[in-house]
Amino acid sequence: MTMRKHLPLLAALALCAPMIANAAEPAEKATKPAAAVKKPAQPPRSSADILATAPAAVWRDVDPDNLLVMTLPQGQVFIELAPRFAPAHVDNIRALARGGYYDGLAIVRVQDNFVTQWGDPNADDEDTGLKGKGKPFPAGARSQLPAEFSIPLKGVPMTVMPDIEGWAPRAGQVDGFPAAADPKTGQAWLAHCYGTVGAGRGNAKDSSTGAELYAVIGHAPRGLDLNITVVGRVLKGMEFLSALPRGGAAMGFYDKPEQRLGIERVSLASALPADQRPALQVLRTDTPTWSELLNARRHRGGWFVHSPGYTDLCSAAVPVRIKPVPAPDVKLNEPKSPEARR
Repeated sequence: MTMRKHLPLLAALALCAPMIANAAEPAEKATKPAAAVKKPAQPPRSSADILATAPAAVWRDVDPDNLLVMTLPQGQVFIELAPRFAPAHVDNIRALARGGYYDGLAIVRVQDNFVTQWGDPNADDEDTGLKGKGKPFPAGARSQLPAEFSIPLKGVPMTVMPDIEGWAPRAGQVDGFPAAADPKTGQAWLAHCYGTVGAGRGNAKDSSTGAELYAVIGHAPRGLDLNITVVGRVLKGMEFLSALPRGGAAMGFYDKPEQRLGIERVSLASALPADQRPALQVLRTDTPTWSELLNARRHRGGWFVHSPGYTDLCSAAVPVRIKPVPAPDVKLNEPKSPEARR
């Protein structure tokens, strides 16, 4: 049986962290002017042009065993799981999905500019100590997992962003996910950007199982980094999570059962019939195409009067597309010989 995870302290942390950081800065540091940055030349092509002409080789197919398909009344949400960063949680989510655990559960929380959260509304409530009548875990799913906040940096194939950010010494993309790292500690972790999916937990750092998940639907709450296990990101279908009515109770929870949105079904794409599997592709970031695209985002042209020459990690979401269907090899009809017309 899972426990209802409200994330109250972490929510406050995310909102307060920027103010705390600013207050801690020495006065001389806060008032010191930034060094002048030479404005580079405008990129010759727009982001749309770059993606439209990107060769097939720069796109990777999403592994169907890492693709979670959540079906809601309004449509489907496609979540790519991140086994490199959270192997135990991803394995557990797979077991929960295969066992039908998520089917019939509900979206229980929609907090404006923060998260949409789903799980078992009848599970135990850690905050109140009330014991619920939660849905039992299927065979193969574990009720206790280690916290998976970070992994060793060594060997992690990160495409490092060219710009410095305040949340981590290093930021970039790993397997298409927004990630950060600290060479001094030798650790890397997934970042809380728009669309990031994490595993809700209670006060104990190892109290998450993947039975209760959330997706970021607002400004990136990077203060949650290294405090919650991140399990993936939404590739498509964010509109079905971000446009829901906000909850009226504390922290955006729905206070009436009829307000909750029921989850019809959650499946791994690998469990679907081959002709029903979504064919999604993610742009590879170890390619010249990504470098050109990132440069175009940093140095805007066209409509933009001012181009900052900068972009942060969460503004550099890696593109996703539906895999194009090859055009059939149609041969033009050739004129028939007189003999063939007889």
